[in-house]
Amino acid sequence: MAHMMRNMRVPPNSASLAEAKHKTLEFFRMCCRSIPEIMEIYNLYDVVSPSQLRSAVAAEVRKNSNLTNPKVIDMLLFKGMEELKNCVDHSKQRHHLVGKYVVGNQGLVQDLGHKDQGSSNFLKNFYSGNYF
Repeated sequence: MAHMMRNMRVPPNSASLAEAKHKTLEFFRMCCRSIPEIMEIYNLYDVVSPSQLRSAVAAEVRKNSNLTNPKVIDMLLFKGMEELKNCVDHSKQRHHLVGKYVVGNQGLVQDLGHKDQGSSNFLKNFYSGNYF
């Protein structure tokens, strides 16, 4: 699969919305075919299953499903191909993939509830001034 990614080139611009959607579907299939290799390269078996990673990729593709401009879709496909190539070529580190595709946006939310303010005035002032 890595040899396929190394020879990958940017496809020409889409002439219509149907062609852009077809290219998107082909890109998604290419991503799904690359998942076992990415799982092996980054040793992700202990944090995520291949089906969960496939679902994360599908969610990223579906996030932009409402677009109707073929040029914008082509630009996003280019960015996606670049991301996939970086993953397959091992240009990223494991924590990059875990943070973006495993943990996602909702996993990094801080608990903004009431914290124990401590007993000293210094800690009370510190918490009140530096906590969001």
